[in-house]
Amino acid sequence: MGEILLAGITHYPPLAGSDESMDWIFKRMLTNPRLPEQYRGPAGWPAAMREEWGSDEGTSAARRHREKHLVWLRKVRAALDAFQPDFIVIWGDDQYENFREEIVPAYCINAFDFFEFGPPPRNVWNEPPDKKFRIKGDRSAAKYLAGRLIDAGFDAAYSYKPLHHPLGHAFTNAIFYLDYDRNGFPFTIIPFAINCYGRRVIAQRGGLPAFENPPAEADLDPPAPTPARLFDLGAATARILKTSPWRVALLASSGWSHAFLTPKNYFLYPDTPADRRMYDALCAGRYDEWRGYSAAAVEDSGQQELLNWMCLAGALSELGRKPKETEFIDTWIFNSSKCFLVA
Repeated sequence: MGEILLAGITHYPPLAGSDESMDWIFKRMLTNPRLPEQYRGPAGWPAAMREEWGSDEGTSAARRHREKHLVWLRKVRAALDAFQPDFIVIWGDDQYENFREEIVPAYCINAFDFFEFGPPPRNVWNEPPDKKFRIKGDRSAAKYLAGRLIDAGFDAAYSYKPLHHPLGHAFTNAIFYLDYDRNGFPFTIIPFAINCYGRRVIAQRGGLPAFENPPAEADLDPPAPTPARLFDLGAATARILKTSPWRVALLASSGWSHAFLTPKNYFLYPDTPADRRMYDALCAGRYDEWRGYSAAAVEDSGQQELLNWMCLAGALSELGRKPKETEFIDTWIFNSSKCFLVA
């Protein structure tokens, strides 16, 4: 019988940069020509936003934000070190990186023997752009998982080599952050890409909104898989692997509500109340609230990347577990709510 560790982290890109640059997405959102006048400067912001911005445009807050992340990234890394998985299945989104106009699968398992990629640009570790990281994959186990999912009624796509990009940042940042102290990353990975961005994956290229020329409704893409489908996919993944011969870590990699995906907040700050409701349900083991969450609610609250965690919630439900340790990190100016989990 297989043994399973469950975990969740963020792959927040600005964490790879300096404290001084951590608010760059927020500053980009302030250039929105449709931003109401009251939000164009601190005088019109909510008090908590002004406090986080402070007198140094968020640099001190960024330092605190990073420190909170590092406590939990090290905690998840310690859990992985103690568990010693045969491989880590990582649920992460592909933001117009590997999957583009040629094909956008609902979800896809990367059955590679290894993954090779470079560091983020201008990174906090001062690693040069030509440095290469080589991480082991497990083609045999990935094929096994894809085959069993197909048998279970999930038409899982799979790939043996990348298309446009060695590996999306949801996966590479997970590796970089779980090895933030650069002691080495000895684990084998199976990336499991989820089309979280759905209607905006091509139209918005999985990134920031185009203020000057926003896509019309007719130009948006087909939707992402529904929360219920991804919840069931996560449950099926756990069900398959708990009867396998392997020790497996199942890891969700993403932030939750994103400011740049939340038009009702003028793309300026995330929908923290919506995230808090989902976090409370997760901590309490009310997984029916997760499975029953609507796709419309996901889009309304800019929670597209929550779909990676939908798989994790399904796995928790299947295994009859509640989280052992969790943390919720909120923010006004650093783009997204972040959550961490070990179970």
